[in-house]
Amino acid sequence: MDDGEREKALLAALTTEHYALETSRAGTIAEATGRATIFLSVLSAALIGLGFVATNDKVVRPYLAAVLPTLVITGVLTFLRLVETTVENSLDLRRIQRIRAYYHHRFAAEHDFFADAVMADDPMSTAWNLVGTTPGRWEFLLTTAALVGAVNAVLIGLGIALVAAAAGVGGVLTILAGVLVALVAFGVQFAYIVRMSAGRRG
Repeated sequence: MDDGEREKALLAALTTEHYALETSRAGTIAEATGRATIFLSVLSAALIGLGFVATNDKVVRPYLAAVLPTLVITGVLTFLRLVETTVENSLDLRRIQRIRAYYHHRFAAEHDFFADAVMADDPMSTAWNLVGTTPGRWEFLLTTAALVGAVNAVLIGLGIALVAAAAGVGGVLTILAGVLVALVAFGVQFAYIVRMSAGRRG
């Protein structure tokens, strides 16, 4: 195989890979949207159910005792998968940027068609620059995983507050305990997003 044939074969392979990576990215985005929608739908149904039982003291506590743990477990499992899809999406983007950098160097070096693929050391920077944000760890606050993590944190804080209230803790302390636990829970989840995203880039 001469150089010309090898070049054509490589270009065909890169085109196929580019398409496959774009398809993979679309799949991760669709999955993330679907999982977040399912979780928020379950949460909405639980809140509607709470509205029906809120006036019945004999039912509301057992209802919350059953529903809150279910929501937290569902939320944590959803969060973990959303972090994985975020990482998978960023890895696919990095690989796409490498292919686009090849296109730039090989075919369009005198133009800026693919300049972002060449200038961006981190493909996540390119992705977030496209929406006008500053790259950095705080960009992960804008992800679907962080959204679900925030809801999880509120649910966990609420659960702790209800337990504290049932134990006879004062109203102010109950609120403080719930808020503190919610903040810690969100901080732990956010740190997990950052750690996983940083650890699996490549």
